[in-house]
Amino acid sequence: MEDLTKLVQIAVAISVAYVWVFRFHNVVKEFKEFGLSDLTRNFVGAAKIALATLLVAGIWYSSLVFIPAVLMGLFMIGAQYFHFKVKNPFIKRLPSLILLILCAFLALESIQ
Repeated sequence: MEDLTKLVQIAVAISVAYVWVFRFHNVVKEFKEFGLSDLTRNFVGAAKIALATLLVAGIWYSSLVFIPAVLMGLFMIGAQYFHFKVKNPFIKRLPSLILLILCAFLALESIQ
């Protein structure tokens, strides 16, 4: 189970980094669609990248996993809210839903 947990940590971190670095143009479009400011977008991006970094560091220091997993999960709940608010189809909600589930798994595994 430990190997699965590490794999999930890496998967979440890479997914977040990929979206916020290589698909930033899509993030800009979505935040405009959601009616959120550039300042909010930049804060969310910086926070998510920092949390992703902590999840990777948690591979070596397991005590670092719980709080970043919970906070990342809260960001994913926020993403779900805004996707519902603008009535996006399920396929657009799916990535943040999957990441929410993975973050819940990490949080639960880190407290055991």
